[in-house]
Amino acid sequence: MNLQLSDIGHVIQLAIAPVFLLTGVATKLTVLTNRLARIIDRTRVLEDRLRDGPDAEYSAELGILYVRSHLVNTAIGSSTACGLLICLVIAMLFLGDTMNIPLDQYIAGLFVLAMIGLISSFVYFLREVLIASRFMRMQHLHSLRQPRQRTTFTD
Repeated sequence: MNLQLSDIGHVIQLAIAPVFLLTGVATKLTVLTNRLARIIDRTRVLEDRLRDGPDAEYSAELGILYVRSHLVNTAIGSSTACGLLICLVIAMLFLGDTMNIPLDQYIAGLFVLAMIGLISSFVYFLREVLIASRFMRMQHLHSLRQPRQRTTFTD
């Protein structure tokens, strides 16, 4: 196994594109975990308020938050699987090229699986965003229908 400097350069060039993809997946995971943290924080607030007594609005919002958290968790799982598969692709690119092992079909298969994971992650993320937006619109419409309480200030 006599590797030349130009061979290593070629292997690194092959691995650059998946590394950029891995960076994008890592950024997406950051966004997803931040959304999940916000959902968890809001859930804790609502659960504390529900300890004081039953409230239909809080219970309904809590139900929506549970659905959203499930969708975000699934998106995180898909993104993580995608990242893992991309790491395997990078490792196989190096292994196949440096050891002269024909891993082309395995690399292609893993890359396709990684893209399926990325696509499913985007689909679950989109579903979660749409549910959050729909709930926000419903809350806005509900607040418009409620009569406003006027506050008067007296000196």
